[in-house]
Amino acid sequence: MTGIKTTGEKKLMLFSGRAHPQLAEEVAEQLGVGLVPTRAFDFANGEIYVRYEESARGADCFLIQSHTKPINKWIMEQLIMLDALKRASARSITVIVPFYGYARQDKKHRGREPISARLVADLMRTAGADRILTVDLHTDQIQGFFDGPVDHLFALPLLADYVASKVSDGRLTVVSPDAGRVRVADRWCDRLGAPLAIVHKRRDKDVANQVTVHEVVGDVEDRVCVLVDDMIDTGGTICAAAEALFAHGAADVIVTATHGVLSGPAADRLKNSRVSEFVLTNTLPTPAEVPLDKITVLSIAPTIASAVREVFEDGSVTSLFES
Repeated sequence: MTGIKTTGEKKLMLFSGRAHPQLAEEVAEQLGVGLVPTRAFDFANGEIYVRYEESARGADCFLIQSHTKPINKWIMEQLIMLDALKRASARSITVIVPFYGYARQDKKHRGREPISARLVADLMRTAGADRILTVDLHTDQIQGFFDGPVDHLFALPLLADYVASKVSDGRLTVVSPDAGRVRVADRWCDRLGAPLAIVHKRRDKDVANQVTVHEVVGDVEDRVCVLVDDMIDTGGTICAAAEALFAHGAADVIVTATHGVLSGPAADRLKNSRVSEFVLTNTLPTPAEVPLDKITVLSIAPTIASAVREVFEDGSVTSLFES
């Protein structure tokens, strides 16, 4: 007989960057583990230093970092943490990215443009990631950018069940804010047993975040409309879509989105909008300047923790979302 056999058990270790520690702590609590103590700080010139206070040799390591503002800093920190785990002889490294940065740059709209979503995937693979676990990518095709397994989680069950608990009188209409979200909105219709409407819009290709709403396709008069999107950034798209619905006779509008980016004028737009409620998940921290009176934040931590457990135990992540 050649070789050596070991009788050691698998070991799960959970690591967190500094971008969104509250979510990492919630995931750790759901898993019943502690976050690995990590020393991380910035040098005077902005360089990032990371060192783990426990050995990761032979462990199945899960590194959580959401790409919030300042996004480039936190992506770089995540890459440095990945490199540290690779050089610490981790058995496997799963990078948990609740919000995947640069996901909107997933294709070339015009010549001489980058595909930055692919670049981020390449960087994580090169830094040492074996697997990516993420929530509601901007487009499904991003899964193919990473040369390895990608577990794509969905916030739809969490958000849809909350909406169903708020509106149960059969007046609900699910609304897609543009043609690109129709497939997702259709899943909402199946879950809630509600009809579908679509807001047709056109973007100004030369001006970022500039949207003109044209018309509403579907019956929204005297209905409670649920606008479903993957993210709210400046709030221009979703607030303009809501105004179009009110103009077509909607009784009320509820907005749901997985990722509350909420940059720039978003705070004022949400505050001044006629939308009765914005329902988000905590994949990103809510900026301090955003008024919370209209915002409901649901925790995505149980969903992420369940997926981590399935990956660690060689189970099925898909089974979490099958009816």
